Amino acid sequence: MFSGSGGIGYLLILLLPFALLIFIVISQRRRSQQVQALQSSLNVGDQVVTTSGLYGTIVALDDNVVTLDTGAGSTLRYDRRAIGMRSTEVV
Repeated sequence: MFSGSGGIGYLLILLLPFALLIFIVISQRRRSQQVQALQSSLNVGDQVVTTSGLYGTIVALDDNVVTLDTGAGSTLRYDRRAIGMRSTEVV
């Protein structure tokens, strides 16, 4: 009675991890593309949040380094890859 359904069950058990892995790879690739687009679109004057949670305004920008004004005349230099999002995107 259930002899034919055993093969389908094993097939599902084998395919489910592969489907999960493919989903993870696709979502990670999409996130990586979004981060790369953000970092290439940064401009002086943008208000940003670093990956460590520091809020600041970009006052200088070159290929690898971002200088942020964090308030009260304090400026900090960060690697460009440390910019996580614009502060207007924070909810």
